Amino acid sequence: MARPPHPRTLPPVLLLLLLVPLPLGAGEYPLPTEGRLVNSCIQARRKCQVDPICNAAYHHLNSCTSSVSTPSPSQELLAPEECREAAQHLRNSSLMSCTCHRRMKNQVACLDIYWTVHLARSLGDFELDVSPYEDTVTRKPWKMNLSKLNMLKPDSDLCLKFAMLCTLNDKCDRLRKAYVEACSGSRCQRPTCLRQLRAFFEKASEPHAQGLLLCPCAPADQGCGQRRHNTIAPSCALPSEAPNCLELRRVCVSDPLCRSRLVDFQTHCHPLDILGTCATEHSRCLRAYVGLIGTAMTPNFVSSVNTSIALSCTCRGSGNLQDECEQLEESFSHNPCLMEAIAAKMRFHSQLFSQDWADSTFSVMEHQNKNPALRPQPWVPSLFSCTLSLILLLSLW
Repeated sequence: MARPPHPRTLPPVLLLLLLVPLPLGAGEYPLPTEGRLVNSCIQARRKCQVDPICNAAYHHLNSCTSSVSTPSPSQELLAPEECREAAQHLRNSSLMSCTCHRRMKNQVACLDIYWTVHLARSLGDFELDVSPYEDTVTRKPWKMNLSKLNMLKPDSDLCLKFAMLCTLNDKCDRLRKAYVEACSGSRCQRPTCLRQLRAFFEKASEPHAQGLLLCPCAPADQGCGQRRHNTIAPSCALPSEAPNCLELRRVCVSDPLCRSRLVDFQTHCHPLDILGTCATEHSRCLRAYVGLIGTAMTPNFVSSVNTSIALSCTCRGSGNLQDECEQLEESFSHNPCLMEAIAAKMRFHSQLFSQDWADSTFSVMEHQNKNPALRPQPWVPSLFSCTLSLILLLSLW
């Protein structure tokens, strides 16, 4: 009687592949930021258009939105119950959870869809605590060569140094010149100036943009402080006469982009205590703060001698809404979260220039990579490549 064949042991390399746990997605190339937007409002709207019930409900909500935002005699007859019924039809639609991204194409169209759904659902409650932006943060190490600043005087202030770094970068220099030209002169057009300001802070790299905006100055260096104060060209970007803060907010919430940036600021710069603890990370608060520049709610430094922030508005004449107006104004001028986020960024900028310029590029990248999440990760084979290798080994074995 023939002896049954002895079972063959698996080769060591095969055992290793079978026993070592691999995290899903390990080693795969990260998707670009736009690709991570799982459910953009534009994608959700396209899905809704192919469903007759969803499409009809969306158009009904659009008329509800118009009646809430800009009421007119012909629209006052629209019963709120009809709006609620239309919203109910969209309850299971992907529109109800859709989001947008700051640098996505067709951002304004995306935000318009977002507020069409959410404003009508709340029937006039602006939901100022819900940001329409997907909460993603992408970090890249600084790649500035600070040794190029040798052409400046050693005692030059940091605002001048950051301005030079922007000039030495083709993209930053081009975008900065565009908004300086649009915001200069006695006959500047404020809408054009604001549009170019938004373009600069959206398209220039974050290190360049935040370096210009949040450069630290010595208390006695008014020249440096004046440069920082003038970064956003306040003589053109800000209203010549300060409006009432509540009126300023009304103008803002009537525009989908401004409203979204205000909501984002209130989401990420919400202080949890007087110590400056933010509801989210300081970096998210700064990004939300910078996102307001170029909108009707553009904030700025109060003067050239300190780092206090304020809106260009007043609460005089607010009547019974005085407390509400002061609360809005103080969410900028007395916001411990925002103040600490700005102070932390300015400390970081000061530390950049405390390094030896000859080794500045390495030092900046090393400083950024102290966070374990930002360190380059070791190569890990992808799940697909390991599976393919396993199949090949099994076939050979």
